[in-house]
Amino acid sequence: MDATKQQQQQHDEEALPNCLPSASASSSWASTSSSSSCLPAPGDTDRAPLLPTKMADENGKQGSARVDVSEDTAHQISVDPWYQVGFVLTTGVNSAYVLGYSGSIMVPLGWIGGTCGLILAAAISMYANALLGRLHEIGGKRHIRYRDLAGHIYGRKMYALTWALQYINLFMINTGFIILAGQALKAIYVLFRDDGLLKLPYCIALSGFVCALFAFGIPYLSALRIWLGFSTIFSLIYIVIAFVLSLRDGITAPAKDYSIPGSQSTRIFTTIGAVANLVFAYNTGMLPEIQATIRPPVVKNMEKALWFQFTVGSLPLYAVTFMGYWAYGSSTSSYLLNSVNGPVWIKMIANLSAFLQTVIALHIFASPMYEYLDTRFGSGQGGPFAFHNVVFRVGVRGGYLTVNTLVAAMLPFLGDFMSLTGALSTFPLTFVLANHMYLMVKGPKLSGFQRGWHWLNVVGFSLLAITAAVAALRLIMADSSTYHLFADM
Repeated sequence: MDATKQQQQQHDEEALPNCLPSASASSSWASTSSSSSCLPAPGDTDRAPLLPTKMADENGKQGSARVDVSEDTAHQISVDPWYQVGFVLTTGVNSAYVLGYSGSIMVPLGWIGGTCGLILAAAISMYANALLGRLHEIGGKRHIRYRDLAGHIYGRKMYALTWALQYINLFMINTGFIILAGQALKAIYVLFRDDGLLKLPYCIALSGFVCALFAFGIPYLSALRIWLGFSTIFSLIYIVIAFVLSLRDGITAPAKDYSIPGSQSTRIFTTIGAVANLVFAYNTGMLPEIQATIRPPVVKNMEKALWFQFTVGSLPLYAVTFMGYWAYGSSTSSYLLNSVNGPVWIKMIANLSAFLQTVIALHIFASPMYEYLDTRFGSGQGGPFAFHNVVFRVGVRGGYLTVNTLVAAMLPFLGDFMSLTGALSTFPLTFVLANHMYLMVKGPKLSGFQRGWHWLNVVGFSLLAITAAVAALRLIMADSSTYHLFADM
């Protein structure tokens, strides 16, 4: 165990690559460094001092040098192989949200902007997530929660702010998942009976109920295991069906219009919103919590999982996004399966697969909240399927998902949720904080160019987050004037 620990710490202190990863880059992060590199060379970081955090006690005085990081948790950690974590990340990337990217990313940005944006967003996201993964262990302790890492570096106030941002991020993602599942159920109903009796809010309520049943039976993230295999199968089913039917429609359809719709002012806001969607597509906002489940060496194995996510794992996303836009142009629906033409039974299978995959994917993004509730309020006694623990999950997780479902039914504006989530939480958590925390921990050993590069990321993504939030709020206001609460969209 000591040898493994020493090897893990030695690997964790190695530097990241000199610049953004490209599609053709090697899977190894080690590379030679020059004075103009974006990140520190191996010899520059192994002695980087830990910055003391400013922790105030109850009397407002300077407290301990660091936040007391606790590894106590009611969930399992350090047990999953890297490929299981890779499938967790891929499940998030290829969730049923991909069926909306043709309309929410490609239509506002067009061929050039959308294609370049997807590739650039992947490279930047890989870079930022790798930075965050490098900070998983500081001071000889693993930080199994994002808020613990921020609290250790900054202090109690940032601990609370990071937890709030992450909660907003995950709550809105889960709300979007429930909307997606409801749309899939309604699409199945419309295939057989288009009489308007089954409204979208009813479908959303049913979806929330099914998600709750699944949450009661899966106690923690590592317990997904075989369900990740089912999730991959479900993803491939609806992606392949959407791809093939879109290809067939595109071949037989007349000339398509790829012009960016809307007036000049509208295009500005939709473009900004699409940029937020680009960030949303690749990032979870809960990387430390996912990394907590991985076996040591945690950084090396996390790098493998990230490379899997951003290479092989992202190919289905590209395929269905580009094909959908090619087939239908600027008229692409925000839910691609509503645009395709084909046999009813095939479209039913695709929508059913999207519904089932969404139930599994939601559990991933709800797991940090479940972990907090189980650790903070659970009994801590007995196995996960002891009667009192099951009853606890039914009450607590059922209550959480009830609120999610209610918000989803009230405001079923899926594209707006993606934009606002990317602006308010994904930008700060993934890009702003990751670069600034790296500066705080490694700053004394970074060159002037390296510090400038990270500050450029901090300032640039902060401005972009503010701009994207304004654009998303404008879209929500516009949709709110078009649709009423509990709208049947």
